[in-house]
Amino acid sequence: MKLRTFSESDVRGKNVLVRVDFNVPLKNGKVTDSTRILAHRETVSTLLGWGAQVALSSHLGRPKGKRVPEMSLECVLSEAEKAFRVPTRFCNDCIGPSVQSAVDGMKAGELLLLENLRFYAEEQENDTAFAGKLAAPFDVFVMDAFSASHRADASTNAIMGILPSFSGALLRREVEMLSAVSEKPESPFVLILGGAKVSDKIGVVEHLMDKTSTILIGGGMAFTFLKAAGKPIGRSLFEAEKKDFALEMMEKAQRSGVEILLPTDVVVGTSLEMTSGEKIVSADALPDDAMGLDIGPKTVSLFAERIAGARTVLWNGPMGVFENPLFASGTKGVAEGVAACTSKGGITVVGGGDTAAAAKMLGFDQNVSHVSTGGGASLEFCEGKDLPGIKPLEE
Repeated sequence: MKLRTFSESDVRGKNVLVRVDFNVPLKNGKVTDSTRILAHRETVSTLLGWGAQVALSSHLGRPKGKRVPEMSLECVLSEAEKAFRVPTRFCNDCIGPSVQSAVDGMKAGELLLLENLRFYAEEQENDTAFAGKLAAPFDVFVMDAFSASHRADASTNAIMGILPSFSGALLRREVEMLSAVSEKPESPFVLILGGAKVSDKIGVVEHLMDKTSTILIGGGMAFTFLKAAGKPIGRSLFEAEKKDFALEMMEKAQRSGVEILLPTDVVVGTSLEMTSGEKIVSADALPDDAMGLDIGPKTVSLFAERIAGARTVLWNGPMGVFENPLFASGTKGVAEGVAACTSKGGITVVGGGDTAAAAKMLGFDQNVSHVSTGGGASLEFCEGKDLPGIKPLEE
């Protein structure tokens, strides 16, 4: 997939609106993780270096069309200024005369951060009139918010029918890396799936089944597959309505020569918050009163062996409740395997959301080919869907 890219002549001396994703975690009004902000540095620095007047637009949280002071993007201002290392001013609106005035008053080399787009309900309605107001002070639009590209919003879709529009560096990197693992992956291709729900991964499994060599299944979703295979799962997470799908996928894999590996041992406990008393049991003998909360060491070794022999790896979903140290070993072990594959020249991509958070928390985010900034967007891209924030930019 080739996306439209801006050149120096497209942006020099122009007022450029960049759609970024500053929907970052906050605590007491302070940013606790600036990963998403830092991800836009290449796009922003290139535009500034080429003499563009740059304004940044984003959403934050779910204010539902109302002004919620706690969700003002002003709380992101200092982190943005730190990330981009240039003076950054804040405008307390994203449309209207105040934005026009702020854009008119911009000085060379500085940034303008606009207020939360979702303070207007029309943003999430993909309203053309609202997109027109958003576009009014600008000459060019750059879409760089991959993590919001699966949403058809005014700032990610409708605006591209109004302004000359281009892809940013982050968006192109995401598309390049996710295409490498979902369109024509080099074999052997290992797909690692985890997280809580089978339902979140159905589209990915269906789209990639014919391209993969091995599918490794851990996390809470593994217990729906284990139940479908006739194994006891105690009080573990189970999606009864997805049992037939799990069985169908295992049968399809067998017919297609695709290997599906389920946990052979699991770490069990009585609650997600417990601080001691976890046990390792065989996946064939999970006690009735226990919950499976991580994959066991034998499973980690089995999964790591398959990952080591891969040329391409896509990982979406942690192997257990990694936030609790008692149940983090499975995710850590798989992360080590993915890092080792990377060091041998394999292409390794970690989906966004919880998997990206786990990679960062466990210190492996720098040891893979790419960590996606988008959870839902990366899933939908790997399902083969056309994303409304990307489709208009295809050449």
